[in-house]
Amino acid sequence: MSANRGRKRGGFVRRRRVDRILAEKIYYIDYKDVSLLRQYIPERGKILPRRISGASAVSQRMISRAIKRARNAALLPYTTD
Repeated sequence: MSANRGRKRGGFVRRRRVDRILAEKIYYIDYKDVSLLRQYIPERGKILPRRISGASAVSQRMISRAIKRARNAALLPYTTD
């Protein structure tokens, strides 16, 4: 019998992602705060999904709504050239 029954090999433990929006106690994401919104848009110009950004569902909806408003107001680009 092996001594490490029931454990995974390699010792890799996945860390739980922390929602930065909730951690910093931001209750409303303003669409004019471009520096915050750029963290959730990669170079390609798409909105990062929840599973990659680590945002909660409520925060992700606020982020996507603010990004769409900022794009409409020409503060953020829709695509890159």
